[in-house]
Amino acid sequence: MKKVIIIGCPGGGKSTFARALQKKTGLPLFHLDMLYWNADRTTVSRDVFDARLDELLKEDEWIIDGNYGRTMERRICACDTVFFLDIPVDVCLDGIKSRKGKARSDMPWIDDGGDEDFISFVKDFEASSKPKILELLEKYADKCVIVMHSREEIDDYLR
Repeated sequence: MKKVIIIGCPGGGKSTFARALQKKTGLPLFHLDMLYWNADRTTVSRDVFDARLDELLKEDEWIIDGNYGRTMERRICACDTVFFLDIPVDVCLDGIKSRKGKARSDMPWIDDGGDEDFISFVKDFEASSKPKILELLEKYADKCVIVMHSREEIDDYLR
């Protein structure tokens, strides 16, 4: 395991898992949100984001935390291991609530919890995003794919 991606519904614990996995493996950790977002809640251009991601994918070792569906296939192609945190939406929504107002190492600004479009995306994740993820995971069945369905499974894996 040298090139790892962690995907799943927002609020499902991807970044928390990524930090714990980084501590266990020593692999360098990168959060896609830090490549995409500026501290003032604006985003970088598509070209800038893609260039940053391309440079990162050239490295020999990494953990990349985040979905960003447009670039997911590129990251799956480049990785050797995929962790898909297939966490229930209600647990993800609780995770989002719990981080409201807290500084995070995976985001350049503090979330105030007021983004209704984001909450709608999370509520629709099962129907809109998950089928595309499962299709990609099937397409790249040669990768080591680890699917976890609960925080308990995540904790057990880390132990």
